Amino acid sequence: MFWRGILGYLPVNIAQGVVGLLTIVLFTRVLSPEEYGGYALAFSALSLTQTLLLTWSEAAMARFFAARSEDGRLPDHFATLYRLWFGCALVIPVIAGVVLFLLPLAAPMKVALAAAFASASIKSLTKLSQERRRAAGEVSSAALLDIVQTVGGFLLGLILALVGLGGAAPLMGMGAISLLCLIFVLPTDLGRMRGGHFDRALARDYATYGVPVALSLILALVLATTDRFLLAAYLGEAAVGVYHAGYSLGSRTLDVVFIWLGMAGGPALVSALERGGAAALKDAAREQASFMVLLTLPAAVGLALVAEPLVELMVGESLRAGAIQVVPWIAASGWLAGVTTYYLLQAFTLGRRTPILIVAMAVPALANLVLNLVLIPRFGLNGALWATTASYGIGALAAWTLGQGAQPLPIPWRTLGKSGLGCVVMAVSVMAMPSPGGLQELILKAGVGAVVYGGIMLGLDVDGLRGKISGLIRRKARPA
Repeated sequence: MFWRGILGYLPVNIAQGVVGLLTIVLFTRVLSPEEYGGYALAFSALSLTQTLLLTWSEAAMARFFAARSEDGRLPDHFATLYRLWFGCALVIPVIAGVVLFLLPLAAPMKVALAAAFASASIKSLTKLSQERRRAAGEVSSAALLDIVQTVGGFLLGLILALVGLGGAAPLMGMGAISLLCLIFVLPTDLGRMRGGHFDRALARDYATYGVPVALSLILALVLATTDRFLLAAYLGEAAVGVYHAGYSLGSRTLDVVFIWLGMAGGPALVSALERGGAAALKDAAREQASFMVLLTLPAAVGLALVAEPLVELMVGESLRAGAIQVVPWIAASGWLAGVTTYYLLQAFTLGRRTPILIVAMAVPALANLVLNLVLIPRFGLNGALWATTASYGIGALAAWTLGQGAQPLPIPWRTLGKSGLGCVVMAVSVMAMPSPGGLQELILKAGVGAVVYGGIMLGLDVDGLRGKISGLIRRKARPA
């Protein structure tokens, strides 16, 4: 299931990567630093709202679909979850009213926040449909839904930005396209409730599992967004725009890889545990973790090595200088965050020990808040970068330690060591290359780094890599 998902979700990964980079390239040029900073703050508000109220139901849809398939209660599953979702979604207009009418915000910021609140429920309802497809192994339809939202939302948001809607434009674009997708997918999904009934026992199980997941994600968002709000308070929205440009370039480049692996890996781990028990889970988890390390560690190191030519190419001139210093630090933070979110924290959802998730995320979130409050006033942007990287390191250690008591997952230490050695050799090779600047330097250094690292890993045949690549090629070439 994992490798089928890896192949099936590859187009999604490509679309998200291209759109993520184009978002930075174009929006940092079309929007002013203040408008881009307003968009960053409003998007953070969207994420916080969706996570606080609705993400728990999305998590329950993904985690319990296999179990309900086994016991034949899928109609009850859908009836219970959708009714819970609609009840929670009614709270969003109340929150929006309080924020928009009571807080002394500038008009452009209010418009951006209004778009964020409107998009939150729409995106979540579409996410429910997507999680159902992923859990059912419907890779093609889940991938198509994601691609339409990603590409369509970006294109519409860009058009709206060009006509002068400022920081609200990207949010309006993603919300409108998600609404269009719902017209096609929602009737079918609601039809799955036919014959089902709201079950209080199921609702209690889903809430017991999902609410701690949502709370832990809230803490993850606090960890990811605290620095922006504190930078805005101490240095202004323009500083947030600079920080967010570099942060987005660094984290988004890695996120698309981790999200791709998570799309395939999460359902595969649940399926392995539900159908094969702890032994099957251990084998599946070790395979996924090894592949994750081999793919993402060199990506993070390589991103730090090519930060300057990448920023010169991708980021608008008004945000460029500050973004260059942001990217290397965020490459390190992004790798730690990705490994934690898409592997280490799976221990709690697989073991249904989600209340411990709150503790696992509270540790780095609190560390991030304290470190930002101490470092930003004294060191400005650098303080935020140091605080972020240190906090994600603390978070990875906390997740691994606490996860041992929930559902222990293997750490591929040998693969990690070999990959680290390959990254060191890659870094030495890349740093020895000339620096002509711009696209030429980016292609030269990225190419050399990929060839050197790939050659070392294939030469060592780490985890039987040569055989796995041959198997993937044969599977992809096999007629449908």
